[in-house]
Amino acid sequence: MRPLGPILGPSMRVLFVGINPSLRSAEVGHHFARPGNRFWPTLYAAGFTPRLLRPDEDAELPAHGIGVTNIAARPTRAAAELSDEELRAGAAELEAVVRARTPRLVAVVGLGAYRTAFDRPKAGWGLQPDPIGGRPVWVLPNPSGLNAHYKPADFARLYAEARRYADALAPAGQAVTVSGPSNGSPSGSRGPMSRRNGG
Repeated sequence: MRPLGPILGPSMRVLFVGINPSLRSAEVGHHFARPGNRFWPTLYAAGFTPRLLRPDEDAELPAHGIGVTNIAARPTRAAAELSDEELRAGAAELEAVVRARTPRLVAVVGLGAYRTAFDRPKAGWGLQPDPIGGRPVWVLPNPSGLNAHYKPADFARLYAEARRYADALAPAGQAVTVSGPSNGSPSGSRGPMSRRNGG
């Protein structure tokens, strides 16, 4: 099983942050590779990519202003197998990555893991009041096939909201103003807070 490193570009609109790699992603060496994961169809439906990419095309993401990484590096069958300590250590590493690479927006996919990793137990969906590494943060539902509480249209709508916000932001290096939809539930819907890994 190979280490699954981040995919980063020089001028990212959005850095997507998964919880940790699935066993399948670690096996094949590509992000969000587990069958049934809706990350790639959601990116296309939300307007992030001009066509539907496959997991083995994840190296093309920087050409579209997108980066991908994970909070924790250890692959598991389910993200619930991660310890709180692993998530918090990963959060500190993510802070450093974001500070160094300055994406316009950091999009964390998974509310429960975000709350634990960054010690923000009352965090909700959407735009967050606290930045990561000096950049604004948006929390989205995890596209894992294990997350049955959202339909493809829901993912497309919610991810498109984050895309529009990122596109409206000034390039990194300019002042950041945190404003946008409230961070209660994603546009009126409520979803689970359990951890599900992304790939």
